[in-house]
Amino acid sequence: MVPSLKPVRGHSVEALFGLPALVLMALLGINSVKVTSGGQSRLVERLGKYDRQLQPGLSLVLPVLEKVVSHESLKERVLDIPPQQCITCDNVAIEVDAVVYWQLLEHARAYYAVDNLQAAMVNLVLTQIRAEMGKLDLDQTFTTRQEVNEALLKELDQATDPWGVKVTRVELRDIQPSRGVQQAMEQQMTAEREKRAVILRSEGERESQLNAARGRAEALVLDARAKQEALLLEAQAQAQQQTLLAQARADAATRLAEAIQANPQAAEAMRLLLAGDWMAMGEQMAHAPGGSVLMVDPQSPAALLTALRGLQQGQS
Repeated sequence: MVPSLKPVRGHSVEALFGLPALVLMALLGINSVKVTSGGQSRLVERLGKYDRQLQPGLSLVLPVLEKVVSHESLKERVLDIPPQQCITCDNVAIEVDAVVYWQLLEHARAYYAVDNLQAAMVNLVLTQIRAEMGKLDLDQTFTTRQEVNEALLKELDQATDPWGVKVTRVELRDIQPSRGVQQAMEQQMTAEREKRAVILRSEGERESQLNAARGRAEALVLDARAKQEALLLEAQAQAQQQTLLAQARADAATRLAEAIQANPQAAEAMRLLLAGDWMAMGEQMAHAPGGSVLMVDPQSPAALLTALRGLQQGQS
């Protein structure tokens, strides 16, 4: 049974004064004087039985009767956990190492409750790590590290409480899958990167093709619009030209008819002048696609001019 921890100062030199203290030290021997630093603890047994815990300062231990059996630090310490092979729930072998921060709160309980406290803590941490890793698959071991640290801290603190130990922090430092798993993961990541690159290239090419097609379509639209406007302008110009030409011809024919009617002597000259034009026009009309026929009185220049004017207006 672990003895109760009552702070006992023991045989402190502070209770002795002057020459009697020196005489007592000489009688007991210099090895009987123990100086305990701050943050340290010593356990003393008397006749093989736990007697007291030496407090910081100067203390005396009786030779033969008493013996210091343990000297430990009460400060926070670091326990380095070596790499440990674990198996995840999806049967993947991984290697895990960790670091544990802990503090000795009750020296006597730790000394008498467990043999080799540090080795016991290492074995306990390794067991808890294997248990926690066995609950997770490979992906979760990388994504839930903080949750695993908190779970290990809670379990280790409860497990070490009977030893008088306080676990203050647990950190998983590194999680390494086996070499084969690492190669498979690298191949998977390479395939994923190549897949993303192919997708990005195809999207870029598609966007480029869409932009090119959009540009060609816009160019065709603009070209067709320009051609349409050009044809429209050309048609308007031709129509305006035909209109002006027809008006000029009509005006000329009108003035010519008026001149012939006003001067009957010019009729004969006009008839001879128009005879040549009449023959040429007849030849052109004979070869015309529409096969036009003009019926006039060749003896009447006025009738001929009127017929020509009507024909020209019909052609325009």
